[in-house]
Amino acid sequence: MGRYRTDIREIEQLAAEERQRLRPVTETYVFRVNDYYLSLIDWDDPDDPIRRIVIPSEVELAEYGSLDPSDEESNYVAPGCQHKYGPTALLLVSKVCGAYCRFCFRKRLFREDVEEHHVSMDVEPGLRYIAAHPEITNVLLTGGDPLMLSPRRLDQILTRLRAIPHVKVIRIGTKIPAFEPMRVTDNPELLEVLRRHSRADARIHFSLHFNHPREMTEEALRCIIALQEVGVTLVNQTPLLRRVNDDPAVLAELLERLTWWGIAPYYIFQNRPVAGNADFVVPLREGYRIVEQAKARVSGYAKRVRYVMSHATGKIEILAVEGERIYLKYHQARNPEDYGRFLVCRLTDDAAWFDDLQPVA
Repeated sequence: MGRYRTDIREIEQLAAEERQRLRPVTETYVFRVNDYYLSLIDWDDPDDPIRRIVIPSEVELAEYGSLDPSDEESNYVAPGCQHKYGPTALLLVSKVCGAYCRFCFRKRLFREDVEEHHVSMDVEPGLRYIAAHPEITNVLLTGGDPLMLSPRRLDQILTRLRAIPHVKVIRIGTKIPAFEPMRVTDNPELLEVLRRHSRADARIHFSLHFNHPREMTEEALRCIIALQEVGVTLVNQTPLLRRVNDDPAVLAELLERLTWWGIAPYYIFQNRPVAGNADFVVPLREGYRIVEQAKARVSGYAKRVRYVMSHATGKIEILAVEGERIYLKYHQARNPEDYGRFLVCRLTDDAAWFDDLQPVA
């Protein structure tokens, strides 16, 4: 599977001077990558999209955003467990990823100087909470990346969840099929765990994170086939990222290839205003144009994707932009009374987040 690199000085493809300049960035925001993903980078292109996903930039140190713009801290109901929407709970089960995306919205969890109240990798309090709340039918395992757990540990967590009668859907958020697909393909113990727990009447669902079509390699395809063969249902979500996938042709290719592989395009996220993410932000007006032009190029199944913002108040779908107005709808809502609520707001050219908008009276 290759080795992991956690020190920017180990990236020999970078000039020594650049490695030295990037060290302060990696001292602020954690760095980790593996040999496989490094091999996907075109090192002759300083703006290579795969490079931008994992190789730090000095722009990350610019003053911008906050570490928790979606206010996840307020969603904790037990250590390691969030419950923002009625039928869905979230369990943080890992603080490690196959590599760290430079645009990660949970980068605060990987910083030693940031202590988030209630963060814990001990799933017992969360499991007890879920068992006591029959309205919870969906549980998302996240982190970090759950597939960085050992098969034995993942099996323990899945076994406990399967013993809770009202939990019908178990979701696993993972970028391993893009970052390190061999970790799945070459791991028969993991595949057997997934086979046993992904039942015909209650599938395991993977929320994948392919951000660019160049991540969809032959190795990644073998990983996807292996997951499909053990009965896992696959969807994909990606943020819209400046100079990664903010081109209608690139985004359309991603949506189409996902569909060809049997992966349902699920969400395109507006990049949250997370500290360090300024260089990835696409304004909402431009983002809507890109998403719509990409959808215009693809077949019906690939058009199923929704363009959304994961705001503190809920998941807000971006329905349309016309002139100086943007039309929105709460796809999910922290306050149940907001669910389905339709909003019309004024839109400026530089607005990039819900908080930048003003409701039209």
